[in-house]
Amino acid sequence: MAIRLNGSISLITQNEEMQRQIRRIDKVVDSATSILLIGETGVGKEIFADYIHHLSDRGQNSFVKISLAAMPAELLESELFGFEKGSFTNADHEKKGLFEIANGGTLFLDDIDDTPLNIQAKLLRVLESHQIRHIGGSTYIPVDVRLICASKVELKALIEKRLFRQDLFYRINTVEIRIPALRERKEDIPLLIDHFVKHYAPKKNLTMHSGTLNLLMDYHWPGNVRELRNVIQRAALFADNEIRISDLPDELMGYSPIDQIVKACSLCFTREGMPYNDVISCVESRLLSEAISQAEGNQSKAAQLLGMKLSTFRDKVQKYNLL
Repeated sequence: MAIRLNGSISLITQNEEMQRQIRRIDKVVDSATSILLIGETGVGKEIFADYIHHLSDRGQNSFVKISLAAMPAELLESELFGFEKGSFTNADHEKKGLFEIANGGTLFLDDIDDTPLNIQAKLLRVLESHQIRHIGGSTYIPVDVRLICASKVELKALIEKRLFRQDLFYRINTVEIRIPALRERKEDIPLLIDHFVKHYAPKKNLTMHSGTLNLLMDYHWPGNVRELRNVIQRAALFADNEIRISDLPDELMGYSPIDQIVKACSLCFTREGMPYNDVISCVESRLLSEAISQAEGNQSKAAQLLGMKLSTFRDKVQKYNLL
């Protein structure tokens, strides 16, 4: 499933949960309701906000976005609500705030979890009254804005710590969309790789070595889609005809999925009730497969990676019918 906006791919997925969330968005996209996007850093919350805006009936109007984590607290109020000339030192002109600039369109507040409490109170007033007032001003200005917020953490946990207002949470959380981490939708990795390769190296006609793809599929992607994009952009720049493991950054080269394999197989034992001997066979076959992938099919190198005699390695490969 690939969703295109204005000729460019915005959302790329074949993951069932991702598609379910997109279907939920499609049902409310033309309403004025506030939407809260929740997901780890790098999962693509801004792309989802872009998708919502451009498919809505506000799509031809302004789409304004701000990262609240990147804005110093002392400047945030004037950035959001604007100020009057002379309202403070160096205020030698009137300035519109982002709510005014987004009037008739969509305002995307990224990292809403980093909003100071005093700004939270003022955001709540705007959402309840649909009007803002400049710093130093006395006139209330009506605004018609569709608000999309994004958080990288659970806001309810911040509410319990008194770091986030509960009343504001209910205002911005009319519709909640949870974006899965990349490690939870690994079937999307080949699609995303293909997209990024074509985007960053359109003239190279690059292919992906199977060992490289296996390593990318096994990696845990703490930086999510953003990290994958950066990795592929770099690899595409250095690769000639085929992206190989040697084209990947050192942090991926040094990554070992052994712990992940053992963890996965231990879950088979504890949750699925797999017999002990089957769990051992599962771990062993997966370790052999991983070594073969990392060695790009070279059995001598794969055996060396595992600290195993070549003859023993070949016997085990034959046992599990891996080559």
